[in-house]
Amino acid sequence: MKNLLTIEQLSAKELTTLLDSAELLKRQRGRHGKPLEGQTWAMIFTKASTRTRVSFEVGIRELGGKALFLSKNDIQLGRGEPIKDTARVLGRMVHGAIIRTFAQQDVVDFAEYSGIPTINALTDDEHPCQILADLLTIREKLGGWEGQKIAWIGDGFSNMTISWMWAAKILGFEFAIACPLAYSPPAEFLEKLDAPNVRVTPIPTDAVAGAHVVNTDVWLSMGQEGQAEKEAAFGPYQVNAELLSNAATGHIVLHCLPAYREKEITEEVLESHADTIFQQAENRLHAQKAVLAAMAR
Repeated sequence: MKNLLTIEQLSAKELTTLLDSAELLKRQRGRHGKPLEGQTWAMIFTKASTRTRVSFEVGIRELGGKALFLSKNDIQLGRGEPIKDTARVLGRMVHGAIIRTFAQQDVVDFAEYSGIPTINALTDDEHPCQILADLLTIREKLGGWEGQKIAWIGDGFSNMTISWMWAAKILGFEFAIACPLAYSPPAEFLEKLDAPNVRVTPIPTDAVAGAHVVNTDVWLSMGQEGQAEKEAAFGPYQVNAELLSNAATGHIVLHCLPAYREKEITEEVLESHADTIFQQAENRLHAQKAVLAAMAR
């Protein structure tokens, strides 16, 4: 695998191979090889981060490499240098790049012009590394996704839901999205997706009915802060105990964090499912190490 830019680009075999590798690296933490030894990976972040930055820095070091963190204020991108010029410079100096930014096209262009392995660490369009961590968590907690129903409560067309819809298309599990009509996936996207196992409803109880996994995220993504009208539309889409009473027995709750308690999820639900949610956060490390190791081959 040369780059990881989207979940859409992956086959079922590639997805499961990455998850198998993540499981092995997790079991062997501290005892596995150093496929990045002698390599330096640039981390170019124009969006704030806790889990993504820490998990990638730790992961690169555990695989024997060195991480070079570059915020938008550290490099000329912050002063208007085109991404293709930054890419052509870094491509001659570092061995790979991890990019967390707004525009998906920036990641695509960086991969093209740099010629080095490039990982999408979050854009407005996709969040592939988070989906890998989530799938790893589902496998650990439920044994896998076959025959499982996964529900999403919140924004129907965020980077997370887009990546989840592609994962559902590729792996074949049932995926139900509950969101306000104004924030549903566009018809043209659903036509492109062409996945009858992906369903969208404005009714949260409908999406959660019989669900084995109930997933949510913040209502306002980074860059959308202060959009009071959008936030108000999501009032009925809170993950709370009443909503979860419709889910399957033994269900799990996922949240990619950070969480805004008493908005998209209640304090009660988050704390009662904290073991799973923070296992999910930890799995960012192991899933991303699997991606890095795959690119080092």
